[in-house]
Amino acid sequence: MLTRFAIPSIILAALFGTPSAHAQSADGTWLTQAGDARVKISKCGGGICGHIVWLREPMDTATGQPATDSKNPNPALARRPMIGLPLFNGMQPSGPNKWSGQIYNADDGSTYASSVTVTGADSLRVEGCVGALCGGETWTRR
Repeated sequence: MLTRFAIPSIILAALFGTPSAHAQSADGTWLTQAGDARVKISKCGGGICGHIVWLREPMDTATGQPATDSKNPNPALARRPMIGLPLFNGMQPSGPNKWSGQIYNADDGSTYASSVTVTGADSLRVEGCVGALCGGETWTRR
């Protein structure tokens, strides 16, 4: 009796799968491609948010103080610490395992159109564009 119901269930599962089997989560801590920062990504407001939780060099060598967002053109924001700095807020789903929105680049103090795509269990593709110029890097789960 069990076999009669088990086989159709297995066939249906193979044909349709389960949504959670195909969806991959961006939640977690990710090491940037250069290995100089770790970013914690979590769900927020129906999308995802990410902020810096670790830096290879957390101290500003010029001042001996914790690194700040010194490239930010806004003087008030230029004093905020790099640890805890939000890189993106409320990126919204834009496809399977993909979110789109804006990303902040602390290297130049600018914000860019961006997308984040989970490309594997431990692989995240982060891309940004300014006009027609686009670039990206792959982060790894830590």
